[in-house]
Amino acid sequence: MNSHTAPAPRPGLLLRLSGPLQSWGERSHFNDRDTAPFPTRSGVIGLLSSALGRHRNTSPADLTHLSITVRTDRPGVLLRDLHTVGGGLPPKATVSTAEGKKRSADTSTVITHRTYLADAAFTIAITTAAGPNQTGEGADTALLDLCARALNTPQWPLYLGRRSCPPEGPLLLGRSNDALHHLIHLPLAATGPHPRGVEFLSDRPLDQLPVPQELITPDSPDGAHPTSQANDEPVTFDPRRRTYRARPLYRRTLHLPHAQYTGLGTSQLASLQTYVTAHLHHPEESVQ
Repeated sequence: MNSHTAPAPRPGLLLRLSGPLQSWGERSHFNDRDTAPFPTRSGVIGLLSSALGRHRNTSPADLTHLSITVRTDRPGVLLRDLHTVGGGLPPKATVSTAEGKKRSADTSTVITHRTYLADAAFTIAITTAAGPNQTGEGADTALLDLCARALNTPQWPLYLGRRSCPPEGPLLLGRSNDALHHLIHLPLAATGPHPRGVEFLSDRPLDQLPVPQELITPDSPDGAHPTSQANDEPVTFDPRRRTYRARPLYRRTLHLPHAQYTGLGTSQLASLQTYVTAHLHHPEESVQ
C-alpha cells in the first residue's frame, strides 16, 4: 500500500468468535472431521444463514458478496476427540452403511475422529465487497443491516463451526463505517504479545488494511498477494449436493501495541465493552 494513500473506509460489522471449542471444517470427510486454524468463509456465511433462518437449500449467493477479514486474538490449541456411535445397540438400531444396509454385529460400532480448536478467540470484520460509490455498495450495506438484525435476534441457534461449539457470549460487537480500522484497534483477548505478532487473514488483499504507519515494519509482507487458496467459498449448503469453490487466502502479520492486550476473563470483557461503547454503533442501535 502506498503510505501516502489512505484506504477508503469500509462499512461493516465487528464480531467476536470465542468459546471453549470451535471447529471450522476444511477437508472433513466421513469419519475424520478436521478444523482449519481460523474461521472459514463457509463457516461464517453459514453462521449468518443460520441467524437469518435460512434453510440449507437456500442459495448463499447474496452473502458471498460480503468480505470477511479475521484477526487471530488467540490461536487456541488443537484438541482431537474420539467418538463412537452405535455400539451395544441391536442390529436394527445401528448406524446404516452408505448403501443403506445394516451393519453386522462386529462392525456395528462406528469410530470417528473430530478435531477442535480449544480456547481460541477471533475478531472478524464482515465488510462490503464493493468500495464507496461502486456498483453494489448500497445493496451490500442493506445486507449488513439485515445481518446485524439477525445476529441480534437469530432465528436459529448460532455455533462456532459445529453444533457442539456454542459461543461464550453475543457475537455481534457493533457496526462501523470503518470496520477494518476497528478490527486493528479493538482490544485483544490475550495476555501478552505473541513473538510472531497478530495474524490477519482475508479473502481480499490486506495491503488495504488501514494500518498506522508506526505499526508497519519494512521487512514484513503487506498481504498484497495471496499466500495460498482455501476451498471454503460456498456454492450451496444443500446436504445432497454441498459444493465449495477455492478462493485466494491473504495473510498479514502485525505487531500490535502492548496496551491492546487486555488479558482474559472479566478484565478483557470490561476493556472490550469500554471500546465498543466509545467507538461502535451499539448492536441495538445498528439494527433499527
